[in-house]
Amino acid sequence: MLRNPWADGPSYVTQCPIQPGGSYTYRFTIQNQEGTLWWHAHTGFLRATVYGAFIIYPKLGSPYPFSMPKKEFPLLLETVRVPVDAGETILLRIINSALNQELFFAIANHRMTVVATDAAYTKPFTTNVLMIGPGQTINVLVTADQTPGRYYMAARAYQTAMNAAFDNTTTTAILEYKSASCGKRNGQLPRPILPVLPAFNDTATATAYTAGIRGLSKINVFTRVDVSLYFVVGLGLINCTNPNSPRCQGPNGTRFTASINNNSFVLPTTTSLMQAYYQGIPGVFTTDFPPVPPLQFNYTGNVPRGLWTPARGTKLFKVKYGSHLQIVLQDTSIVTTEDHPMHVHGFHFFVVGSGFGNFNPATDPARFNLVDPPVRNTIGTPPGGWVAIRFVADNPGNNIISTPINVLNLSALWTYL
Repeated sequence: MLRNPWADGPSYVTQCPIQPGGSYTYRFTIQNQEGTLWWHAHTGFLRATVYGAFIIYPKLGSPYPFSMPKKEFPLLLETVRVPVDAGETILLRIINSALNQELFFAIANHRMTVVATDAAYTKPFTTNVLMIGPGQTINVLVTADQTPGRYYMAARAYQTAMNAAFDNTTTTAILEYKSASCGKRNGQLPRPILPVLPAFNDTATATAYTAGIRGLSKINVFTRVDVSLYFVVGLGLINCTNPNSPRCQGPNGTRFTASINNNSFVLPTTTSLMQAYYQGIPGVFTTDFPPVPPLQFNYTGNVPRGLWTPARGTKLFKVKYGSHLQIVLQDTSIVTTEDHPMHVHGFHFFVVGSGFGNFNPATDPARFNLVDPPVRNTIGTPPGGWVAIRFVADNPGNNIISTPINVLNLSALWTYL
């Protein structure tokens, strides 16, 4: 949540985890947010099962910035049945609660109008298909304007990592017209109609969808950048201390890891970073996280094997309160290029630009959208490309930027003073 840095959730970052049999009362004030978020455990793989929708409605008397839907349904991409009346418009609050996978989503024979992402309203954007990353939420309006029947809502993987195994199954829910029951045959309803989903590696469709999202209102994103960070994100390999461990799935006794600017973040195990910072406990972290890659190379080209092993440490980057930040998140081809979903804890941010290849600071900023960029809290780096975000450092404390993909340790931390 915004402006709540002392209880952000990640274990040993802002607080120590709740112990078995323990309890914790979470008190917070909702500020400048409306729409769909979600809550989840933030210790290891508990997020696989401990999660749920968190919906923030407008204040009483304040309307939505779109036509009022007849009904609303949270959809955590699991098997449910959504009943509708012919002709009515409903609001689907779609949440990707998956651990490791971006997903394409579509509804057979129905178009969707995107009206919000990550608890921030958007300009209405009509599409046949969504691409939603882990941790992202999308609100869409759907009008039941087809022949009464049963229509599958379906999602399956958008997979960008080359030669990597992934779950290629399809998850479904059902959009069911209430009047469809009149068409029973032998006491059974007809089989639902399946939507046409993009191929699992259809980056063009994913890119077109993402490019279509715009912020609801025209704004003036700040042009003065106080702190410019260039974060090179990617996979890597580190040596296994126990080669027989099931975690050692890399070649030659290694396991896969990930890093930002050649640093793979190591969480403390006994003291939270927030506690260490405010109590001046030494030896828990350092403040020398590099703002740019320590070694520059062709990030999306043929990377020498000597650069595939990142350093490990608990490094933070200090930022002055109120600073105007720009972060460029750059994918690499180490092991493989990939769409890396990145989440900035405690903030919404403007997505001002993106592209393929290596970011060019001399020419790419000229194409930034500083008028109506989408507002997100999670965004993916295009595979073999980059994405640029901007926000104001107005949430003092320890805030982590990380990937929602649980099998990786791809994160960085900064402290606001």
